[in-house]
Amino acid sequence: MKRFDYTGLPMRVVFGAGSIQRLSAEVERLGAKRALVLSTPGRSESVAEVARSLGSKLAGIYAKAVMHVPVEVAADARRVALELGADCCIAVGGGSTTGLGKAIALTSGLPIIAVPTTYSGSEMTTILGMTEGGRKSTLRDPKVLPKTVLYDPELTLGLPSALSAASGMNAIAHCVEALYAADGNPINSLQAEEGIRALASALPRVMKAPRDVDARSDALYGAWLAGVSFATTEMGLHHKLCHVLGGTFGLPHAETHSIVLPHAARYNRDAAPEAMARIARALGVDDAPQGLYDLEVALELEMRLAGIGMPKEGLEKAARIATESPYPNPSEVGYAGVLSLLNHAYEGRRPVG
Repeated sequence: MKRFDYTGLPMRVVFGAGSIQRLSAEVERLGAKRALVLSTPGRSESVAEVARSLGSKLAGIYAKAVMHVPVEVAADARRVALELGADCCIAVGGGSTTGLGKAIALTSGLPIIAVPTTYSGSEMTTILGMTEGGRKSTLRDPKVLPKTVLYDPELTLGLPSALSAASGMNAIAHCVEALYAADGNPINSLQAEEGIRALASALPRVMKAPRDVDARSDALYGAWLAGVSFATTEMGLHHKLCHVLGGTFGLPHAETHSIVLPHAARYNRDAAPEAMARIARALGVDDAPQGLYDLEVALELEMRLAGIGMPKEGLEKAARIATESPYPNPSEVGYAGVLSLLNHAYEGRRPVG
């Protein structure tokens, strides 16, 4: 076995149906007394019920989280946390809400409790992505890692099927890039392969029966593994493209990841044969890129960037930005190849050849 480095991140996880009932106790466990609850505008009503369970520990609710964490929203949320005297944040939602909590923690040091309601996996990482002036940039800092994560599948029962599928494919994308990361290791690879297997099994069941708690539990388990496997490894071309498409063109996060994933996998297939073999094994198929594509078709996902608002005239700009400062990647990142990848994703072609 080759030499490798492995970094385990400090994390407390509370997993299982009904876990949200332990939220107040987890706030106490942190030694906190005034919690600011974060959410998106669309979840404000359901989050209000969670907030009420905190009783006197509730400092307030900030329901303005949006995709890609604009720096202006982050600054406003930090101001509110300071004015309310909050000593911790509770992020209830997906990656957008968790990201906002991380942005607050970055400068304030406030501890975060994450309550994921999607499968983004952001809650398990020290990665923070923020958008300013039409450009999304990322950083890693241990200060932004949530102290506790409550995985309660009952909170995901209302997640629409299409968003569940796209969010799950976003999590699978984390596993895929962890498997071929230059700084990967056997532990991350085990977690990533199992994450793909769990999600590929759970997502079709979620689509068939959205209120199946067991299927939702398995999907959250896969998302947890996806986040852990990705937390300490480098991002590659897939994530670079999604950051460009989301930050520059405002495309929806999960859907962008799901559309780009099979094409990024095809781009890297020949340069990362061991990773592709593990992906294919987890999916139960012969070819990893086509297996990812077929899973998305079975989940009835949108397969075209054109279908989620990407302007065709923006493809060249996206390819240029992505190749100006590329992330480490198994295959060399060149403008012509990346533009071809984006054209295939724009049209939703099968990743063959």
